[in-house]
Amino acid sequence: MSRICQIEIDDSGLPTPTPEVEQERKVAVFDLLEDNSFTLIAREGQPAPSGPFAVTLAIRDRRLVLDIRDKAGAPVGEILLSLGPFRQVVKDYYQICGSYFDAVKRLPPSQIEAIDMARRGIHNEGARILQERLEGKAEMDIDTARRLFTLVCVLHFGG
Repeated sequence: MSRICQIEIDDSGLPTPTPEVEQERKVAVFDLLEDNSFTLIAREGQPAPSGPFAVTLAIRDRRLVLDIRDKAGAPVGEILLSLGPFRQVVKDYYQICGSYFDAVKRLPPSQIEAIDMARRGIHNEGARILQERLEGKAEMDIDTARRLFTLVCVLHFGG
């Protein structure tokens, strides 16, 4: 089955996240494990490894690292991505999330809804960039990409 069965965030050495960031992380992990589609692409004449996969996300040497293992924990592969293409969208996402959390406390529902629509748009852009960056290495549906992008943002928060 081509899916992620376990997801870990290697945030060692990163600052403690805010309660809002920690909540986003918990929700993204829960939703990801409930429903996802993640397939590795065959490379260098080798057949594509089949899932389910255990994935650890980390930032090392200013790169996003996806350490991918089989269900038993044996290494399947590692994907390294430059963080550069994510920087602006992550920054925009954090700014709009800050506005959203503030709005929830003091604005009427119609204004909260407008901010939430903008937040979702930026989130979708981040998911699209993640799918693009993984092209030729892994494929996933948009919901999986959105949840993984949330976790990339959690790592960016500390990195």
